Amino acid sequence: MANTAAVIAQLRTLEQLTRTEIRIARIRVAQARTDAVRRELEENGDNAERRAERLAAALRDLDAVPDVVAPVVGRATALVKSTVEQAQPLDEALLGDLALEHRLLDRARHLLALTDRGGPASVHRLAEQLVTAHTATVDWLTTVLAEEALGGPAALRATPLQAVTAGVTRAVQLPTRLTVGGVNRAAQEVSRARDDARRRVEEVAGQVGRLAADTRDVVTTGIDAALERAEGVARRDAGRDAARAVHTARRDLGALSADELPVRRYDELSVQDAVAAVKKLDSPDDLQAVLRYEEQHKNRSGVVSAAQTRIAALAKDAVGVA
Repeated sequence: MANTAAVIAQLRTLEQLTRTEIRIARIRVAQARTDAVRRELEENGDNAERRAERLAAALRDLDAVPDVVAPVVGRATALVKSTVEQAQPLDEALLGDLALEHRLLDRARHLLALTDRGGPASVHRLAEQLVTAHTATVDWLTTVLAEEALGGPAALRATPLQAVTAGVTRAVQLPTRLTVGGVNRAAQEVSRARDDARRRVEEVAGQVGRLAADTRDVVTTGIDAALERAEGVARRDAGRDAARAVHTARRDLGALSADELPVRRYDELSVQDAVAAVKKLDSPDDLQAVLRYEEQHKNRSGVVSAAQTRIAALAKDAVGVA
C-alpha cells in the first residue's frame, strides 16, 4: 500500500515547484525571439497553471490541509531567480531553469513509484502526465542550451543586462587575444572600444530599474566602427587568426554588413527566398550572422523563425534529442 503521508509530501513539493515554474514561464515569454516561441511559452505557462490546480485538487482529495504558502513561495522564488540571473549570462539562467525542471521530473517519477501499487489511481495518472510534461520541457531546454552553445540564434533572447554583459565581455576580452598575437595597433583600437563600453555599462548599472529594450544597441553602437577598423588592421598586420577573432566579435554584436553575410545579395531577397537560403545553412555561425543582421535591419518574422527552426534542428542533433 502507498504511504499516504509520503504521497502528500511529494504533491506539496510538486505544487510549490510548479508555482515557481509558472512564474519563470511568464518571465521567459518576454524573452521569446519569435512569435512561435512566445506562443509556446505562453501555452507552457497555461499548462503549468493547470498542473498546479490538479496538484491542489489531488491534495484536497486526500484530505490534506490546503497549502496557502506554496503560491507565495513560488512567486518569491521566481522573483529572486529572475533578479539574480540579470547578472548572469543567458546560458547560466537557462541552466537554472533546467535544474528546476529536473527537480520536477525527478519528483514526478518518485510520485509515480509511490503510487504504483495501492496508491490512488487518480494521483498515479497525474504522476504519469507530469513525467511526460516535464520530460518534454527538459528536452526543450536542453535544445535551447545547445543552440546557445553552438553560437547560433537561441529560442530566447538575453535580457538587456544579460546582452550588455555578454557583448561587453567579448569586447573586453578581445584586446588580450589580439595582443598575444602581437597585434598592437588592433589592440589599441579595441582598447578604446573597451573603455567606451565599460563607461556605458557603468551608466546602465546605475539605472537597472529603467533598462529599455534598446540597451544593448546603445552599448554596442559605439564599438562597431572600432571593431571594423580593428579587423582590417588585424588582417593586414597579424594574419587570419587575429582577424577571425575580431570578425567573430562583430558578428556576435550584429555589426556585419550585408556583403559579409553567408548569403549572396541578401538585401535583395524576398521573405520566401531568404527563408529558403536560411534552410540551406549548416553552420551555427552563419545562421547567427544572418539572424543578427535580419533583426537589426528588416526584422522579418518569417526569416527569424526560419533561422530559429534551423538552429534548433542542428542543436537537437548535437545533443541527441529526438
